[in-house]
Amino acid sequence: MSKKICFHLDEQVTSVIAGELRRRGIDVTTTVEAGSRTQRDEAQLAYIRAEGRVIFTQDEDFLIIASQTSKHPGIAYCRQGSRTIGQIIESLVLIYEVYMPADMIGRVEFL
Repeated sequence: MSKKICFHLDEQVTSVIAGELRRRGIDVTTTVEAGSRTQRDEAQLAYIRAEGRVIFTQDEDFLIIASQTSKHPGIAYCRQGSRTIGQIIESLVLIYEVYMPADMIGRVEFL
């Protein structure tokens, strides 16, 4: 596992967030880039497990998944429409700067 958090952005997340995180030197993939758009949440979970990436999502289904298992590299969740793009980026950068990958295992961070 990397010494710094790597993110994966779920499909409903705007690509602007990925671009801004990358501009700050943060390793990020997106569901669209990974070729898994429209795949079930279980496929997304398998991807982040295999890649050791914290998923950022606005899909409440991931909260259900997190309540059923802690076997994931981390979930960052924000309810759609509750934060601006800038606030989301700031929150993800803060997670990147404060936590190590091991700190996020099985954890859900609410933005």
